[in-house]
Amino acid sequence: MNVLLWILQAVLAAMFAAVGVLTSALSKEKLEPRLPWTADFSAGTVRFIGLAELAGALALVLPAVTGIAPILTPLAATGLALMMVLAALTHLRRKEPAAIVLNVVLFFAAAVIAWGRFGPYTW
Repeated sequence: MNVLLWILQAVLAAMFAAVGVLTSALSKEKLEPRLPWTADFSAGTVRFIGLAELAGALALVLPAVTGIAPILTPLAATGLALMMVLAALTHLRRKEPAAIVLNVVLFFAAAVIAWGRFGPYTW
């Protein structure tokens, strides 16, 4: 199970890091064609969401790898799971069912990591 958690952590971190860099680095105008949900938020909020995703991605892996404050890994997974609930609510309001499916998958991956790292498979 520990290997599965590491794989989930790496995959989830890569996904959130890629989207986090994209949403925090590009202007809102450049993001809107790729990420339509950005039209509903201010540029500052979009950038904040991107930075939060990037921070969550880093916290999924770095604390566990370095051994420095490994409690941050399950906390990051919990935070990312909460972000996916909020993202699903946004996509529900916008009537974007395909995006909700991705949010649900990412939520469950983050929830499994949080459960495993808080519970039976801690460091």
